[in-house]
Amino acid sequence: MVEFLEGNTDVLERLVAEMYARGLSTRDIEDALRDATGERLLTRTDVSAVTESLWAEYLSFRDRRLDDFDVVYLFLDAIFEPLRRTGTVKDGVLVAWGILRDGRRVLLHLAMGSRESLENWLEFLRDMVRRGLRVPLSITTDGAPGLITAVETMWPKSVRIRCWAHKVRNILDKVPQEMRAEIKAYLAAVREAPNPDEGKKAAEVFIGRYERQFPSAVRSFTDDLPASLAHLQLPAAHRKFVRTTNLIERSFEEERRRTKTIPRFFDEHSALKLVFGALTRATSRCSASA
Repeated sequence: MVEFLEGNTDVLERLVAEMYARGLSTRDIEDALRDATGERLLTRTDVSAVTESLWAEYLSFRDRRLDDFDVVYLFLDAIFEPLRRTGTVKDGVLVAWGILRDGRRVLLHLAMGSRESLENWLEFLRDMVRRGLRVPLSITTDGAPGLITAVETMWPKSVRIRCWAHKVRNILDKVPQEMRAEIKAYLAAVREAPNPDEGKKAAEVFIGRYERQFPSAVRSFTDDLPASLAHLQLPAAHRKFVRTTNLIERSFEEERRRTKTIPRFFDEHSALKLVFGALTRATSRCSASA
């Protein structure tokens, strides 16, 4: 294997890029790639140069046209990474995924956002529109105020869906452990309602039953309630795919596994390079399982 790598520069470079995207440091990669005598195949400088191929891929990804992606369902969220320039504060990486009309899951955009502000999200969304993104049928988000306002500004006629996974976690955090199974059953009745009218009725039942006992939990439930029921407007077979941002969350889990050994990125460049590498590999698996 080592002899094969020594004679195939392109394969060696692809291997290094893959190892880096999996969270190995340049030192780890340098130590792992040695010949039969123990000599390193690449120096740390060589490894760093090779990993820059990920940055070139990111720049191409960031600027590509989106006209050919027939996005029906759009998902937006952010992941936060520590950068040395900001001390202990983490910077946001804004992420957009889409489900296409043919069922494929696609990573559409990735950019630094610093904070999940209205201005950052508007810039992020406008960039996708400038590159040809069509108006999606629905957009699923968490409850970040800046993100919600940006979505309503950009696509006022699209169906905005509030992520049920986030909502349920927020509600359950406000009730005793022994009540959570019961609460989840009532929430499931709302989420799984056959149509919007039945969803509203189930929501009224939940509010009436728990408003006095758990006012904080009910307040979380009623916050942005129309968006929490909005998935019931869509075809029943599609609802389980659009009612949460789990598509993004699963890719974030993969990204966190690969960056957990990195206490802090040197700069925005290194953060975007590795996050992009991790998420694009998650994209490949999502597309294969679609």
